[in-house]
Amino acid sequence: MKILHVINTLSPRYGGPVKACKTLCSSLARAGEDVTIYTTDLNYPTGVCDVVLNQEIKQDGYSLYYFHVQFNSYVFSLDYFKAIKKNINKFDIVHIHGIYRFPQAVAAYYCRKNNVPYIVRPHGSLDPYLFNNNRRKLRKRFYEYFIENRNLNNASAIHYTTEEEKFLVKPLGFKAKNVVSPNSVEISKYDNLPVRGLFRKKYKIDNNQKIILFYGRINFKKGLDILIDAYSKTLIKYSNMFLVIAGPDNDGYRMRVEKWIDDKGISEKVIFTGMLLGNDSLELLKDADIFALPSYTENFGIAVAEAMACGLPVVISNKVNIYRDVLAAKAGIVTKCDGDEVSDAFISLLADNNKRLIFGKAGKNLVKEKYDPNIITSNLINIYNDLVNA
Repeated sequence: MKILHVINTLSPRYGGPVKACKTLCSSLARAGEDVTIYTTDLNYPTGVCDVVLNQEIKQDGYSLYYFHVQFNSYVFSLDYFKAIKKNINKFDIVHIHGIYRFPQAVAAYYCRKNNVPYIVRPHGSLDPYLFNNNRRKLRKRFYEYFIENRNLNNASAIHYTTEEEKFLVKPLGFKAKNVVSPNSVEISKYDNLPVRGLFRKKYKIDNNQKIILFYGRINFKKGLDILIDAYSKTLIKYSNMFLVIAGPDNDGYRMRVEKWIDDKGISEKVIFTGMLLGNDSLELLKDADIFALPSYTENFGIAVAEAMACGLPVVISNKVNIYRDVLAAKAGIVTKCDGDEVSDAFISLLADNNKRLIFGKAGKNLVKEKYDPNIITSNLINIYNDLVNA
C-alpha cells in the first residue's frame, strides 16, 4: 500500500505530533508498507530548518520530502501545493496530521478531487477547551465554516488517539467515520538508559535532591500555573528537591511562568533547561523522580508515555486523555486541574520510595502492552485497508 502522510513540520519544537508521525511512519515501513511524508521546512513556530528541499530523502525506511514555506503562520508552501496537485493520485490513502493550516486543507481538497481516501488526525485541536480558549475564535469559526468542516465531514475517517478524545468531540457531530488508534512508543529506545547522575552533575543537583519533571512545550494548555502552585506548596514540606521544566518556549509563555515562580519566591528551586533532545533528554528522564503534567487538555500525552517507558511514576490531570489507562495500570496518580490535589500527589510519592518504584514498573508494563508500535501499526494497517476497500 502506498501511504502519504502530511504534516506541517518535523521541527522538534512542534512536540508530540512530530514524534507520533515519525514513529508511526517508521513502524509502517518496517511492516512492509510504502510510506512517504510531505512536510515543510518550517522551524516551528518561526524561521526555517536547514534541510534539502524538493528531493526525496530516505529516512528510517520511508521517503521524506521537504518543501519551502513562504508564510509561516498558515504554513503556506507553493512547492508543496504543486507536489500535492501533481502526485496525490499516486497514493492509495493519505493520512493528514493536524487541522487549520494550508498543508491539510490542500491535501484534503485534492484527495476529494481525485477520489483518494484520506484520514484526518486532529491531534486534540477539536477539544472543547481549545475551542473555547482560542485567541482568534472568530477567525477560527470562519475558517471552519468555509474550509475545515468540509475537510472533516468528507474524510474517510477521523483518527482519534483515545476514546476520551473521540467522546469530547462527539457533540460537534462530524459525519465522518471515527477510528481510535493510540500513539506508539519505541520502548526499546528506553531499554538502555544512561547511568544515573549525568544530568544532575551538569546542573549541580545533589543525588539526595528529588527532581519533579515537566517535559514538554511551555504552553498555556499544559497547566503550568497549576504545577507552580502545587510545587510551591509541596516545598513547604519537602524542601530537598528541584522542579525541572524542560521544553521549548514557542509562544513567549515562559515569561508568565517565570512571573508565577518569582511571585512564589521559589526561583532558586526551579530549573529551565530549554528543549533537550537525544541523549540529553534520556539523561534527564533517568535522573528524575516524578513526572508531572497537569494539563487542561491533552489528546494523548506522548511525553507521559515516554516517562512511563523510563520507569517514572506520573502525576497527571484527568484532562490528559490516557489518564484512564494510567489509573487502570496503577502507574501513577490522576488529579483534577487543582494545585492542592497535585501537591498531595507529590507529597504521597515523595514520602514513599516503594510506591514510586511500583508505579514506575507498572508504567513500563503499560507502555509495552498498549503502546507497542507493532500492535498499533497492525491495527492501523487494518484501518487503512478497510478505508481503501470501502
